[in-house]
Amino acid sequence: MSLPCSDQSIRPRKMKCASLPEEVEVLRCWCDDLYKVKEVTDFSDWLGMKFFICANYEEDPPVSPSPYISPPSPPPLCMYYCWINTEMSDWAVTEIRERDRRAWASLDAEERREKAEAEKKADERREWQEYCVKQRARIDEMLKQSQEEELRLTEVYRQ
Repeated sequence: MSLPCSDQSIRPRKMKCASLPEEVEVLRCWCDDLYKVKEVTDFSDWLGMKFFICANYEEDPPVSPSPYISPPSPPPLCMYYCWINTEMSDWAVTEIRERDRRAWASLDAEERREKAEAEKKADERREWQEYCVKQRARIDEMLKQSQEEELRLTEVYRQ
């Protein structure tokens, strides 16, 4: 079990209720209330790890027993949490590896798609340039023919 912590920069953001491991004793926090056991569900370096959290933790408000009864006034807020285990379970490691594999596969597919789009765009640009060159040559040929015709006609009218 790790040391108590109130460092909010590393505390888990997404969690769910969990069962207490058999080898761990229930303790009390700084405010002398019993801990709740939570498990990290956030995709992070702590996925699947369990920790103690104070019953008065600011992110875990009291729940009303019915919609018509208001919950008791909250006790003073406590920022205490403490890691129970500092190693990931096998399923969490497998989940992280699988998510990594899917992320890399997605990234690879995205890169291939972008490359194919860039090649298609380059082909279209090359085809357009070839078309423009052909059209320019055709226009030049027509201008040359027009000038030759004009010269021929001016010679015919001179005679």
